Amino acid sequence: MKGKMKNDINVESSGEMRRLNVINRCFSRRTVEEIISALEREALNKKDDWISETGLKICLRSIRQGRLQGVGQCLVREYRLVCHVMQGKPSKDVFEGFRAILLDKDKNPKWEPSKLELVSDDMVDSYFYMMDDEGWEHLKLPARSNLPAYAIAKL
Repeated sequence: MKGKMKNDINVESSGEMRRLNVINRCFSRRTVEEIISALEREALNKKDDWISETGLKICLRSIRQGRLQGVGQCLVREYRLVCHVMQGKPSKDVFEGFRAILLDKDKNPKWEPSKLELVSDDMVDSYFYMMDDEGWEHLKLPARSNLPAYAIAKL
């Protein structure tokens, strides 16, 4: 083809590719100390507001809980988290992220709370509780009777 197509995407400049480059640059070091140092240098070079402080703590808690749970339990937990996030309680960070990226496009979210140390354990805990809403229903997964016993145990 002579010319480039309008819809050609430059994969190298995509956000995912840039993140992969950072990951490779940092984790290709030989020692843990060198990896930590490289990560700290990356953090100093660029403030990356792609996730709120509250979101960071929720994600870490969910990952840690998920390591000890089956797929079914993980799906129920993630459903509950999403319900809380979309309800905007206790934090409206997801809506602030939408505003900063999709509406105003200023790419400058104003997270609340704005610092990790201001996100309390109680605040994070509240995302993992049952919804305090009369109309809310717990996620019910269908029975998987057609699976072998060893697979059902994992769900």
